[in-house]
Amino acid sequence: MAGSAIMTDLMGVIAERKAGASAAPSYVAKLMAGGAAAIGAKLVEEAAEVVEASDEPGDAGREHLVKEVADLIFHTAVLLGYRDIAWDEVEAELARRSGVSGLVEKAARKPKPKS
Repeated sequence: MAGSAIMTDLMGVIAERKAGASAAPSYVAKLMAGGAAAIGAKLVEEAAEVVEASDEPGDAGREHLVKEVADLIFHTAVLLGYRDIAWDEVEAELARRSGVSGLVEKAARKPKPKS
């Protein structure tokens, strides 16, 4: 299955779990029940695991990094699903940035309001 197709399918499953369409116990539904804070905590954990795996040498380290990045993307998708944000919106934002220097793009962002 190609890149976008797998993400489209994954986002569909996440939406079904959010809607309670499955009677089976669901990890996604459990995360969503905890809200953005629970999903965010899992994202922080997964991001740390990506950083740790990035330092491991050899083929085993490479394989571990791929798995940890997949976990990070999965949990990111759960957060997007929680907020009803389609993967297409993320792809559109990446496309908008394509060919633009990261430094230029970041400088053009509006400052965040202070709380």
